Amino acid sequence: MSNTCRVCNELVEAIFSAVLLQKYSAQFFKCNHCGYVQTERPYWLEDAYQVSINDTDTGIIKRSFWHRNITSTLIYFLFNNKSKFLDYAGGYGVFVRLMRDVGFDFFWQDKHTENLFARGFELPESYNFEFELLTCFEAFEHFVEPMNELEKLLTISQNILLSTEFIPEPTPSPDEWWYYGLGHGQHIGFFQKKTFEFIAKKYDLFFYTNGQNIHFLSKKKIFPSFFKIMTKASKFITPLVQRQQNSLTWIDSEKLNTPVS
Repeated sequence: MSNTCRVCNELVEAIFSAVLLQKYSAQFFKCNHCGYVQTERPYWLEDAYQVSINDTDTGIIKRSFWHRNITSTLIYFLFNNKSKFLDYAGGYGVFVRLMRDVGFDFFWQDKHTENLFARGFELPESYNFEFELLTCFEAFEHFVEPMNELEKLLTISQNILLSTEFIPEPTPSPDEWWYYGLGHGQHIGFFQKKTFEFIAKKYDLFFYTNGQNIHFLSKKKIFPSFFKIMTKASKFITPLVQRQQNSLTWIDSEKLNTPVS
């Protein structure tokens, strides 16, 4: 049984049990200190990750375009456009390819999934450059040890743009909230706003959110309203950004077609 919070190490209380993957009974716990909701130790993950991206994730492409718009907008206004960026837990590489098509030098990393669309731009085993921004979309809810994972991410970049759905308050029952992902069993931890506020304070970061599913942990101090406005307006701003950037689509093709001497 999990009796301490995997975020803040305070005691947690059991709130309900649910059946995952139609066969594994799992207890869920809530931390009243930081608001984190977690499963018991996830003994079912080997089964859950037989296929890393589950069949029910029909929004993967639509979401990638949305994330492209938000990330392109934030990079354009907040970061050095010529820097290097990393998409951590990047899935099939759709997002990285989209970002390179806009003109941002993005790299891919994912230990569970095959890189299909951003081949040639994997995170090198060793590198001598800094990543100005790290993106981590739909991954925090998968982390068994979220704080260990976050500390690893912070060694790569001090600016982390991520997506995960805030768990509603009061805590919904298993049949009231789709994001529990009971059918695939890969979602094992759920965050409230105050969970991320705790994390930001612990690591001396600023925390910004659109209030639902896009969040930003950063050393940069900006107006919280600016972050919300940029995320909402990003679909209108991205075409303007694309006109200012030099797409890497053709450059990447030439690079990958050049024989390595």
